[in-house]
Amino acid sequence: MQYRELSTPVLTVDLDALERNLGRVADLCRRQGVGLRPHTKTHKSVEVSRLQLAQGAVGLTVAKVGEAEVMADAGFDDILVAFPIMGAEKLRRLATIARARRLLVSLDSESAAQQLSLAAAAQNVTIGVLVEFDAGGRRCGLDPGPDLVVLAKAIEKLPGLKFRGLMSYFGNVWGTPEQRRAEAEHVAELVTRALAAFRAEQMPVEIVSGGSTPSAEFAHLIPGLTEIRPGTYAYNDLNTYYQGACSFEDCAVRVVATVVSTAVPGRAIIDAGSKTLTSDLLGSGPKSGYGYIVEAPDVPIIKLNEEHGYLDITQTQHRFHVGDVVTVIPNHVCVTVNMHDEIVTLRQGEAVGCWKVAARGKVR
Repeated sequence: MQYRELSTPVLTVDLDALERNLGRVADLCRRQGVGLRPHTKTHKSVEVSRLQLAQGAVGLTVAKVGEAEVMADAGFDDILVAFPIMGAEKLRRLATIARARRLLVSLDSESAAQQLSLAAAAQNVTIGVLVEFDAGGRRCGLDPGPDLVVLAKAIEKLPGLKFRGLMSYFGNVWGTPEQRRAEAEHVAELVTRALAAFRAEQMPVEIVSGGSTPSAEFAHLIPGLTEIRPGTYAYNDLNTYYQGACSFEDCAVRVVATVVSTAVPGRAIIDAGSKTLTSDLLGSGPKSGYGYIVEAPDVPIIKLNEEHGYLDITQTQHRFHVGDVVTVIPNHVCVTVNMHDEIVTLRQGEAVGCWKVAARGKVR
């Protein structure tokens, strides 16, 4: 069946593009001498995780306990939960995972470490801990200095925990290639400062985990970095494209939609709204619109209701008709994927399979 024959709206992934993306970043990491621990938040699927590990990934990254459970249940090992987990029920589940899988957890407070220790000790397991520091994103993480060492030493004294290293998120590495390189050089200074604090105390740091998709190509600029955690690179999206970090051909995921109305002058309506495409606006490029229509690049998606996508057709020569099928590259693929139960796999436009988005909605 060709993709145009699928019931819409439907999420699709071009396998050739996906495989190119995975191979390119795996090769990039090998050339730069850093490990690849991809974040599963983008694809949330067992199948893509398996492909990433086959390409040489050193482990996987997740954000929530539910995501860790999905990946652990699939048989994957060496999972980093890159989020400060709080709450007795979630911590108990984390400790249960650690009974059968190698587990790392990031945190930035002694309070979080104490709660994690109680859960680990209760099940007689050891959980590795990465102390998170702020590399400029101002989201989570301690200042990259002596406070990191203080927390690391406190962790070493807690039962069931082992300090393994440091973690940061380079979300501030964003923009044009020139802007991203400049910010990566600033991040390098902060990472160097963080590691210097540990050298001053003669305390070894086994892992230094950082990165993102936009910063991946600059990993070699950051001394001491041992692994990166890109996620979006597997599928890519408009944000990645407008930063010059991928081409349109590298945007492996498309939402296939159908034109359902042209009754209002100057408008065409597709059956993909905010519950399909996400209402996230672009953070790069034009910073407007809700996706890129491959068949009509000059037609913006100007508004979304839950089930309706509004196309402004006043400035195009393209003629839309009810029943036309279009393909949309989403602004933010991670959120888009999380709204779909499944993703149809394509080869040369032919539907060849279907993958479950197994970690969809795993927010706890």
